[in-house]
Amino acid sequence: MSRGAHTQLGRWGEEQVAGYLRQRGWNIVAANYRTRFGEIDLIAENAHFLVFVEVKLRSGRGPVRGVEAVDRHKQQRLRTTAEWYLSLYPTEKQPRFDVAEVIAPDGTHTAAPEIRYLENVF
Repeated sequence: MSRGAHTQLGRWGEEQVAGYLRQRGWNIVAANYRTRFGEIDLIAENAHFLVFVEVKLRSGRGPVRGVEAVDRHKQQRLRTTAEWYLSLYPTEKQPRFDVAEVIAPDGTHTAAPEIRYLENVF
C-alpha cells in the first residue's frame, strides 16, 4: 500500500471515530493535531473531559489489537504532544487518553466498520 493510500485509509478511520464520538455528544476540537513532538489523531471534549484519541485501523481480527500497538514510546509521544496542546489551550476539564480501534475488513469500502472504543487507556 502506498503512503498516500495508507494516509487516506487512516483519515477515513479517524472520520469514523469522529462520527462515533459526535453521536455520543462529544465535540471534536481538533483532528490530526501536529507538533514537532508528534501527532494526536483526534481531540474531543464534553462537559467534563478533554480526550486525546489515538485511532488504530485494523483490516480484521488479527493477533495484534490496536491498543497493543500503542506502546510505551507512542504513549510518551502522545503525552508530550498533549502537554504542548494544554500549554497553549488550558482547560479545567480532566484530560484523558483513549484508543479507538476501527475494524474495517474492506478498508474504506467497509459498510459498517466496528469501533472498539477504550477509555482512559494510559
